[in-house]
Amino acid sequence: MAYSSIVKPGDYFEATTYTGGATDVSSLSFQPDFVWAKKRSGSENHGLFDAVRGATKTLSSNDTAAESTRGGSLTSFDSDGWSMGGSDGIISASGSTYVGWAWKAGTTGSGTTTGSGTGKAYSYSVNTTAGFSIIKYDGNSTAGHTIPHHLGAVPKIIIVKSTELTESWAVHVGALNDPEKILFLNGTDAGTNASTSFNTTTPTSSVFTLGSSDRTNASNGENIAYCFAEKTGYSKFGTYTGNGSTDGPFIYTGFKPAFVMIKASGFAGTDWQIYDNKRNTFNSTNNYLRANLSNAEAAGDDIDFLSNGFKIRTSSGVINNNTYQNIYMAFAEAPLVGSNGVTAKAR
Repeated sequence: MAYSSIVKPGDYFEATTYTGGATDVSSLSFQPDFVWAKKRSGSENHGLFDAVRGATKTLSSNDTAAESTRGGSLTSFDSDGWSMGGSDGIISASGSTYVGWAWKAGTTGSGTTTGSGTGKAYSYSVNTTAGFSIIKYDGNSTAGHTIPHHLGAVPKIIIVKSTELTESWAVHVGALNDPEKILFLNGTDAGTNASTSFNTTTPTSSVFTLGSSDRTNASNGENIAYCFAEKTGYSKFGTYTGNGSTDGPFIYTGFKPAFVMIKASGFAGTDWQIYDNKRNTFNSTNNYLRANLSNAEAAGDDIDFLSNGFKIRTSSGVINNNTYQNIYMAFAEAPLVGSNGVTAKAR
């Protein structure tokens, strides 16, 4: 049995629910560097914020639009959460219900990119313990342009968005062990060729490689990358094949999940389904949001969160396709067994 060195995953990732209005979020045990918020009670774009780009700088996972500045949105990253400047629908409309997913990075720095073409400036925030980094970099339009990610481990998921151009979100799914494939976070496409976005190149423990596409590497265009490496007992990125039954497969993660996002990687027309432990505090975990849609929260008896993974409880091909692989990314509420010897308990 693998022990986790991260005894309290809530020091690095946490989901939280709240009601919009004048109240700030102050329930976390850490200062977040990446906040992803979504209105639950009605239709509204997702709001993605990070400390490297700076407060009020907003992107939406369901949209190809460039970054916008919204003064009434997230105005600061605080020691126990974040502050909001007003009743902005993307994160804090008065009386509406929301969920926020928050990750900690923390160690900051800057440098010059490497590889083919002209080196460009980049800045970053990284947490090697949690396997998470945020990289803001300028493109050079040359295939073979390499971006240092500072994780010291090979990332399994890399999510890139041009902050200046109307381009899709490119998701390098190294968890598939297939450098040929990317997915689009804002879409329902099946996996497609990664040559122009990521040069059909597997990331290393120090860099990821870009193709010539404007989607990830426009000349002098600014981009943001969220990079995730796997950490025992805290995060897991992988694949499973469904069985099309309400008695679906069990996926072992080595921890009790706090957050799971699933996409059928080979099946077009399927959404990115997001589940967490705060919108549902007991099984089944039936409330879901979709990263690629602005829709309000929906319900379905889809999955159970267990002490050591999650169990699919729906026959839907969206997350239980029995022909194609489904890709997932998961973060922990508690490790199955931490370095303190304490075991996680089922819900």
